[in-house]
Amino acid sequence: MSKLEGNVRWQSKMLLTEHQEQYESRSHAKPAGRATPEELTMIRDYVLLPHLLTILQNCLEEVQNSSNVLKKVYAALTQLFINRVMKDISRVKRELSRRNIKILSDEQADLVVYHQYVCRGYEERFGMVREVMRSEISVRLTKYISEMSALLKDYAK
Repeated sequence: MSKLEGNVRWQSKMLLTEHQEQYESRSHAKPAGRATPEELTMIRDYVLLPHLLTILQNCLEEVQNSSNVLKKVYAALTQLFINRVMKDISRVKRELSRRNIKILSDEQADLVVYHQYVCRGYEERFGMVREVMRSEISVRLTKYISEMSALLKDYAK
């Protein structure tokens, strides 16, 4: 009989806090390798949102140079959209960097725009047809407009 067999303390399984945290972090494995569908959506947003921002900035310049009576209202709304898009861009960039995903470069072949990205060590290409980009930007702008109109309706009540 060893000295530990009679000791009651050794019958229970005790773990130090740091060992428990290491065990839990190992059991909650992070995604490894290729990009998940959610991450591909973030990459798509990372590609599309700067284009939308450029469109909105051009629109703001046109509104400011126009002789429209309501140009201050249009300019203010456009600036709100620009601020929202910039906030979304920074959110997507932060999330991509947190997940260790880097967008490297873009190239255009025929009607497709390709973007190189590195996702946890795997280098891949993400391509979008220009028409799809236009429709996605239109959908995104419509979403922003509907959100803003809902806020204005709530404010008007």
